[in-house]
Amino acid sequence: MLISLVLGGFVGAVLGLTGAGGGILAVPALVVGMSWPMQQATPVALVAVAGSAALGALEGFRRGLVRYRAALLMAVAGVPLTTLGVRLAHVLPQRLLLTLFALTMLVVAGRLLRQALRQQATDADASPLCVGRVNPDTGRLVWSWPVGVALASTGAVTGLMTGLLGVGGGFVIVPMLRKFTNVSMHGVVATSLMVIALVGTGGVLATLVSGTRAPLDVTLWFSIATALGMAAGRGASRHLSARHVQAGFAVVLVCVALGLLAKAAFGV
Repeated sequence: MLISLVLGGFVGAVLGLTGAGGGILAVPALVVGMSWPMQQATPVALVAVAGSAALGALEGFRRGLVRYRAALLMAVAGVPLTTLGVRLAHVLPQRLLLTLFALTMLVVAGRLLRQALRQQATDADASPLCVGRVNPDTGRLVWSWPVGVALASTGAVTGLMTGLLGVGGGFVIVPMLRKFTNVSMHGVVATSLMVIALVGTGGVLATLVSGTRAPLDVTLWFSIATALGMAAGRGASRHLSARHVQAGFAVVLVCVALGLLAKAAFGV
């Protein structure tokens, strides 16, 4: 129980500090800390991350930041793909899954380092892929077929990654929304949290239907600790530089990814 509390608190703190992307550490924390295979770690990680994301999404709703229509579209496109991801996870060898997870973490780390090293953040308006713009008069996203296709594609990729690797998908949703829309960063994160909560719940159901069973006690304590850690992380994030948080998170991701690659290569 103590190990699950420590791991959950750590994952929650990172989730709170980084917004929607910290959930990527939940599975490796359980794989390394509890010596579980990825297939067993997936439902526990998703319960914790989806629950914490739901709390963050509720706060975003209260502040009027969530683009709920966009979130629902992404969830509708993503939830069915979680089943495909879960099936692939049960077919692929454990070492290959660990390698895929590690490579995903390295890609995310590289993107974060590039953002942290930039002198100024690039505005979403400057993206040549921006197809969805907020109407300044109504404050609502202007819908069109390109917007729908972009959001549905983002949701589909998120669902597949959620089922395959047991991740929340914030590292997919946030950069894609930044490229495809000019929604503010706060709105992007809040919307991403709603998608993570919905798609993560679908991922949990898909893993349970596939026959994977998660220890109830570990799941409960890990989830509670993650929620508490997220609250602490969100409080601390107000006093830290976003650039420094991104750089630190990227370094953590690189270290964890190298550890997973060593585990995949040598079985350590």
